[in-house]
Amino acid sequence: MSIDRIVQMLMLGAGFSFMLLLVSLCTPRPIGLTKSTTDSPLLSVAQPITDTPEEDVPMLAYYYIWFDPPSWDRAKTDYPLLGRYSSDDVNVVRQHIKWAKEAGIDGFIVSWKGTERLNRRLDQLVEIANDEQFKLAIIYEGLDFDRNPIPVEQVDSDLNYFVQNYVDNPAFDLFAEPMVIWSGTWKYSIDEIKSVTETKRDNLFVLASEKNVEGYQRLSKLVDGDAYYWSSVNPDSHSNYLDKLTAMGEAIHKNNGLWIAPAAPGFDARLVGGTSIAERKEGQTLKTELSTALQSLPDAIGLISWNEFSENSHIEPSQNFGNLYLQLLAESELVIPTPK
Repeated sequence: MSIDRIVQMLMLGAGFSFMLLLVSLCTPRPIGLTKSTTDSPLLSVAQPITDTPEEDVPMLAYYYIWFDPPSWDRAKTDYPLLGRYSSDDVNVVRQHIKWAKEAGIDGFIVSWKGTERLNRRLDQLVEIANDEQFKLAIIYEGLDFDRNPIPVEQVDSDLNYFVQNYVDNPAFDLFAEPMVIWSGTWKYSIDEIKSVTETKRDNLFVLASEKNVEGYQRLSKLVDGDAYYWSSVNPDSHSNYLDKLTAMGEAIHKNNGLWIAPAAPGFDARLVGGTSIAERKEGQTLKTELSTALQSLPDAIGLISWNEFSENSHIEPSQNFGNLYLQLLAESELVIPTPK
């Protein structure tokens, strides 16, 4: 690993003290939902992360590009204001990015693995993101539909494809290297993880997706940090919620890694076999989870999600919730307070 890479990791891991979520008490004014909204004087458009002050905590929303019109016929209780779209629709993708920027979201963490359809859609998303000066990272889907690990040879091949095609693309210059989260690392052996990451870490920040300190420590020498996709947590019933996130952040930063802390507006995946429910409480759940995530001293917030409608964790403007969640984000500031 190069000296520059080590210095960058140290700066990211050591620069954070106590976090504060400051929510404006002003009377809410709705974000417009037309293509002209990026010119609105009410909201400032987020700049690329490389230009933000060091004390800002980047907000990154998990983003899914698997949608076709028939996708909306299964396991949905809410639908986008943009209609039952296809992820091939360039107008939809561009509008998503414009809305995200208005709300203060700095980038999308894009769900991807190597298929013809997803490769095409990723190409399109990258082009639009560059047009809009918006940042991207990847969550690599290492588990199949039945939650079994895909062959490690496919993981290796897909990440080689990503390096060859995107490593120098400005859309991915979120950190010193493009960031790839490997979803499902807990289903792979240490030797399997090593066989992939040892040839990639000169070009990528490869993060695990472990769910606790022990899981991360198992892989700590083979990855560059961890992103915990905890969409189902109910802040009202998990008494050790903050302690768990704090412990994970401390363990990852002790190893000079990147810590992406989770926050969600709510969760209900009963239509796809889930049992847990986290009520949205008219936005209070999102406020609580953002505040808790910040207290774990993250290098970025992983917002779950932009458009995971089957698990009802979406913040995209929708029929049921309108633009409530973008408004709440626009009224929030994720900053490090000046020490007294």
